[in-house]
Amino acid sequence: MNCEALVIGSGLAGLALSLRLADLGHQVLLTTKTQLSETNSSMAQGGIASVLSGQDSFESHVNDTLVAGAGLCHRDVVEKIVSEGPAQIRQLLDWGVEFDLDTDSQLALTREGGHSERRIVHIADHTGMAIHQQLSRKVLNHPRIQILENHFAVDLVTTRQTRPTELKPNRCLGAYLFDKHTRQVFPVRAKSTFLACGGAGKVYLYTSNWSGATGDGVAMAARAGARIANLEFTQFHPTCLYHPNSRNFLISEALRGEGAELVDAQGEAFMKKYHPLGSLAPRDIVARSIDGEMKKKGLDCVYLDLTFKSKEEIEKRFPQIYNRCKSLGISIDKEPIPVVPAAHYLCGGIVADVSGHTDLEALYAIGENACTGLHGANRLASNSLLECLVMADKAAVDFHQNALEDFAVEEIPPWVANESGNDDELIVVSHMWDEIRRLMWNYMGIVRTTRRLERAHHRLELIEQEIKEYYSSFQTHPDIEELRNICLVALMSVRCALGRKESRGIHYSLDYPVSLEEAKDSVISLGN
Repeated sequence: MNCEALVIGSGLAGLALSLRLADLGHQVLLTTKTQLSETNSSMAQGGIASVLSGQDSFESHVNDTLVAGAGLCHRDVVEKIVSEGPAQIRQLLDWGVEFDLDTDSQLALTREGGHSERRIVHIADHTGMAIHQQLSRKVLNHPRIQILENHFAVDLVTTRQTRPTELKPNRCLGAYLFDKHTRQVFPVRAKSTFLACGGAGKVYLYTSNWSGATGDGVAMAARAGARIANLEFTQFHPTCLYHPNSRNFLISEALRGEGAELVDAQGEAFMKKYHPLGSLAPRDIVARSIDGEMKKKGLDCVYLDLTFKSKEEIEKRFPQIYNRCKSLGISIDKEPIPVVPAAHYLCGGIVADVSGHTDLEALYAIGENACTGLHGANRLASNSLLECLVMADKAAVDFHQNALEDFAVEEIPPWVANESGNDDELIVVSHMWDEIRRLMWNYMGIVRTTRRLERAHHRLELIEQEIKEYYSSFQTHPDIEELRNICLVALMSVRCALGRKESRGIHYSLDYPVSLEEAKDSVISLGN
């Protein structure tokens, strides 16, 4: 297939980018490995951070982001993205998104951890789902957007592969896609390819992410030769519901923004011991504090107490959370919610600027799979959807202004298929998947040591070699592709962590508990 713009991923970044490109007159091929609706964006509860109040300021939002990022944010990037917030909210309103309003019919604003002002626009407690559904409707009805669901992006295609002896800069020509229905792999040529594949929460045993968050974009870009940065900074959301029948349901930070308090089994609040902001401290501090309380007191979980609010107030502001907990036998207006930390957001990723440019010509990375310098060592709550929107807008404009007319004149080589069956071997794939996730949780979790990281690195190298043997011997299969991707992301994450001889933000090492004076990004590539 041929297209102008190949967009891989159907989260908020992918949808917003597709709409902007199509509105600028370009033909877009939007591909997603399952259904359009299955993304992390659809699970986002809190909202979008933007300066919209007269009591707020860009400087305040910038400073809050820099503080949360623990010295590793790139200030110029933070300023660019924060300043675009109001324009992006207006764009969503123009696209038909209906945010909650206050009693004066103005946009209702709430506050979340790490924010000094109320600046989060929201739609009850299912902001991501509501926005995603509205943008999906527009994408499905746009004449210049073609959608391929159930198509897994296997690998990028570059000139270094097609013309290995040529000394020109490496350029992305498109990607190989696996059709889950026909079980065939075919190439797609594109003027530019946009990776909007989301995060990698499934690298960990416990996560708030959807089942497809396997780091596909980061892995594909790394194999194609792009630099990767700061993978040691996987943010652990402090409050994931602790229940055997609901292991990845997030309890939004907005509850704490509305006054909910973290308490132990005896109902005693404990966060003030760790930070002056208490339960509204930045996420890395809250997650580490909960982890410490659980280990110190031998607890399976801690609790989030919202019982000071009435049932009517809770049902109106947090209907999804209220109903989900109620279905599991937890009446959150009468009893606190059992919660534990879980892997939530990838602050690192493919090295990119605000417009999404990567090391490869014609390859863009936007949203969670990109590392721009916005989040630093710890993401500020509700800055993620803002980043998706700003990067989508800037990448679309950049492509419109700079897309080459003589794109993809050469043929992409056909995919070389292996005909060996592998259904009997998928149990081995499942076992290795489980081993990686448990290893990452136990050895590269909220608190780390050099010894545990070295053990993780050694074992992951062995698993990677086993996966390469399977990959070369059997037919293409989504489970094997995802396994290959999570192993590579896990291995690169451990390498980043081993190279950081300090504690900073999300990365906390018992061997190096102090932050160094100078903050530096952890930048790696498969070539070094």
